Amino acid sequence: MSETATPVTPAHLEYIRARTDAEGPFLESLRRAAVGAGIPSIAIAVEQGSFLSTLVRVSRARDIVEVGTLAGYSALWMARGLPDGGRIVTIEKSPHHAAFAREWAGKSPWTDKVTVVEGAGGDVLPTLSSSAFDGVFLDADKAGYAAYVDEAHRLLRPGGWIVVDNAFAFGELFVEAPKDRETPAVKAFNDRFASDRRFSGLIVPMGDGFWMATKVAP
Repeated sequence: MSETATPVTPAHLEYIRARTDAEGPFLESLRRAAVGAGIPSIAIAVEQGSFLSTLVRVSRARDIVEVGTLAGYSALWMARGLPDGGRIVTIEKSPHHAAFAREWAGKSPWTDKVTVVEGAGGDVLPTLSSSAFDGVFLDADKAGYAAYVDEAHRLLRPGGWIVVDNAFAFGELFVEAPKDRETPAVKAFNDRFASDRRFSGLIVPMGDGFWMATKVAP
């Protein structure tokens, strides 16, 4: 007899959040300082950060690239899981956000593992070496996701992973007339990525939802 899956509710997400690794004083201070600096409060949820940090550890990743630094919150979560000598290159288009993230990365416990690069993802990614990374995290402009995934495929080593945030389109995935201008781009990307045979993965129902996939085809 098959079982009917229980829909994920806010109560489930809160249950997960209460039973995951805590962000700790430094990351909590970063979030608060980012609000004071006028940076949008759209960082990943604590449980997503814990997931990313755990993923870095279990995959034994050493080299990661991120598109969409914002305040550096997600980059530092991932840096927390990196081994000695590991690195994360995080790309941010906004000069203000990049400067803030660079400052906070510089005074974090993981300062030697994080490099903040100011620029657009579409400009910076092509300058990075092919097959040089174990993981890619995308959390930037949704219209650019398809192009970023193409670059991610080039950048990833065989078996490398990619995580893509906001698969639930800011809570508007099933809204007929969404208010967020990027929602249509998210929906289009979800359909495209689900059929991309270069990767194998699924949407993780956590935070605003994110894709977790591995590179399976050269």
